[in-house]
Amino acid sequence: MPRPRVHDLGRLLDVAERLVAESGAGNVTVRALAAAAGVPNGTIYHAFGSLNALLARVWLRAATAFLDLQTALVDAAPTPVEAVVAAAGAPAVFADRQPDAARMLLTVKQDRFFGPELPGELADALHALDKRLVQLLVRLARMLWDRGDGLAVEVVTTCVVDLPTAFFRRDLTDPLVRNRLAAAVRAVLTVPPREKDRP
Repeated sequence: MPRPRVHDLGRLLDVAERLVAESGAGNVTVRALAAAAGVPNGTIYHAFGSLNALLARVWLRAATAFLDLQTALVDAAPTPVEAVVAAAGAPAVFADRQPDAARMLLTVKQDRFFGPELPGELADALHALDKRLVQLLVRLARMLWDRGDGLAVEVVTTCVVDLPTAFFRRDLTDPLVRNRLAAAVRAVLTVPPREKDRP
């Protein structure tokens, strides 16, 4: 019979997320994480294999929760343009609900956690998450212009990825920043993608 787990691994992931958000992934050590979570160092290795695998799980958990929220906001939007505005504003909504996770996603690049030594299951999960994001971008492009080619998706990517990254770099909580982002997204969408290369 397997030994029961004494420690709450979800709480361990929560503590790791907070430490990454506060001090950066490069400053999180096994010793610091174990001390902050109140667990022995061996718990981290026993449950996750390595600190890098644990941090990859933390990042994937946050990114999955964010994409779930972003998709729900798109689903609830009344028009295609407002769906893109909602997708662009998702980081701010996510920050209201999960501030540490949002700060981590905005400040830490995914490749910081995902190297060649990453277990296959985590690499597969990352690939599936990337695929979901691309599907959402294509869906938005089709909602707007009834086309999902690269040129159309590029415009949506500008709105949903590039502009939020620029606007929210300093402050996810300022309502003025959120309003300016929404205005910028709507302005970009007034210029449709080029017809060249359309299938």
